[in-house]
Amino acid sequence: MTAPGDGGGDCDYVVRFFAPSVGIPEDPATGSITCTLAPYWAARHGKRALRARQLSPRGGELRCELAGDRVKIARQARLYLQGTIAI
Repeated sequence: MTAPGDGGGDCDYVVRFFAPSVGIPEDPATGSITCTLAPYWAARHGKRALRARQLSPRGGELRCELAGDRVKIARQARLYLQGTIAI
C-alpha cells in the first residue's frame, strides 16, 4: 500500500508492504519495495530524488534517487545479523 506524503515536505510518499504468503508479515523498511515505488512516485512528483516513510511498527525513513535503471537508497541502518561465509 502506498499513498502521497503528508504534503508538508517531510516525505514524498508513504508505504506499507505485506507478503504473508512468502513469510513476510510486514516489511520493516528494507528498501525492497522502494525500488519499485520510487520510479512511480518520481514520475508523479516530477523529480528524481524523493523521501519515503515506511509506516510499519518499526518504521523507517529512506532517501531515494533514480539513477538510470537503478534506485539509490540511503539512510540510517541497523545491524540485525552478522556472520561469515566459508567458500
